[in-house]
Amino acid sequence: MRDHVVAVDIGTASARAGVFDRTGRLLARAKHAIVMQRPREDHAEHDSEDIWRATCHAVRTAMSEAGIGPERIAALGFDATCSLVVRNGDGGQLTVSTTGEDRFDTIVWLDHRAMLEAEDLSATGHPVLGFSGGSLSPEMQMPKLLWLKRNLPQTWARAGHFFDLADFMTWRATGSTARSRCTLTAKWNYLAHEDEGWRQDFLVLAGLEDVLARGALPAVTVAAGKSVGRLSVDAARELGLDTGCCVSAGLIDAYAGAFGVLAGAGEGKSLEQAVALIGGTSSCIVSLSADAKPGRSLWGPYYEAVLPGHWLVEGGQSATGALLDHVVRMHAAGGEPDADLHGSIVARVRQLRAEQGTDLACGLHMLPDFHGNRSPLADPHVRGVISGLTLDTSFDGLCRLYWRTCVAIALGIRHILDTMEEYGYRFEALHVTGGHVHNPLLLELYADVTGRKVVVPQTQDAVLLGTAMTAAAAGGVYADVAEAGRRMAAPGRELLPEFGRAGHYDRDYRRFLTMIRHRDELNSIV
Repeated sequence: MRDHVVAVDIGTASARAGVFDRTGRLLARAKHAIVMQRPREDHAEHDSEDIWRATCHAVRTAMSEAGIGPERIAALGFDATCSLVVRNGDGGQLTVSTTGEDRFDTIVWLDHRAMLEAEDLSATGHPVLGFSGGSLSPEMQMPKLLWLKRNLPQTWARAGHFFDLADFMTWRATGSTARSRCTLTAKWNYLAHEDEGWRQDFLVLAGLEDVLARGALPAVTVAAGKSVGRLSVDAARELGLDTGCCVSAGLIDAYAGAFGVLAGAGEGKSLEQAVALIGGTSSCIVSLSADAKPGRSLWGPYYEAVLPGHWLVEGGQSATGALLDHVVRMHAAGGEPDADLHGSIVARVRQLRAEQGTDLACGLHMLPDFHGNRSPLADPHVRGVISGLTLDTSFDGLCRLYWRTCVAIALGIRHILDTMEEYGYRFEALHVTGGHVHNPLLLELYADVTGRKVVVPQTQDAVLLGTAMTAAAAGGVYADVAEAGRRMAAPGRELLPEFGRAGHYDRDYRRFLTMIRHRDELNSIV
């Protein structure tokens, strides 16, 4: 009986696979590292075949540890970062790199080489931009594609397929060139709510009038929870599965995580008052609603990106976990930011706070935009600011800076939520998943700084769980995505804000907003 599913999450540094039963219980999980090349500043590249090999390794390991056979697997689901994969007409690898190496055929989501192209496309003022916050980010696919056309014309001339990474994975698994509604709507300016999703006038205005033919991009998309086909013979052998296994339409990783935590939040008003925070290298705020609520700097609203009949909107911070790592690396008392070092810093911060309370490092203030501001400023050019540094090079000095970095990250989340409220969103609970659930400082701050209840799902991996839910629907374990979400959702533990600290963090927030104004003033001086 096919009553289990496999979910695969392709992150920035690794491919992870999980085996789930029909109740949403994770039986086994495995991961394998993937390669990333940084040939220039703002350039980041993957080798898609390396990603596939890592995926196969992770799936086979997880299946072995789960102790079940491939005949039990109803479906395989993929989620991935919004990276861009380029292949030639025969499906072979095609370089996106200034090094000219064909194996580096994937522009990583965090790559910012297309800053100028994003500005040019944003300046068109085309109505499609109303469904991406009024502008385009260099992390989206159209700016990256325009950069390729302008800067690597030989690659453009030889191109035969353009894939979002999740769609590449379903193609590699099945041979089908079908594209996910989630990926095209979120990252390709495809309007799923209109009869014709591609706006040809926008593509012409963008100088990408040939992108659909060049990239074999279809006119229709496959909804989340639907199958794009069954595993090919070769893919089944490499993955250690069989050809009876369905492959569900791919998901953006953050949206998989959002569904994994919001699926159990209820329906109607209850769902709309819950927001997901997926925290890792970067952070995403994701909300689902029955009505479209567009707003500047918010990515979306995207129709049926995950849940039928619902719009998805996203705000985000481009560097959060990566920023904490950076602070640890750059400080004299820091080093390689592994889990043990982060743990030692967190433990010492908690000791210092027990001694000094809210006065800990109260003279240090930060704007966390070291990799630009995704929301609510929508400005990839702005940079981070630290006020109040001293000559202190001690470990406690590092801990104080680390603590205030955490505060700044939480203040940035409050800034996003406050902006979303201006566009009609109302949130009572913040459902947190991703790597940040392992950082008690961030969890506490998300509650105290935003003044909202924080819910942490009791699952080892909500991103994999969200992908497993859609796979369960695609494989017929459940009738549809909504049912799969209800049946497989994990319970959560709640953290309530400590309102006695509200005045302190309100003052920090006023300073945060003042620093943004001062940064703008400095940048305006010519």
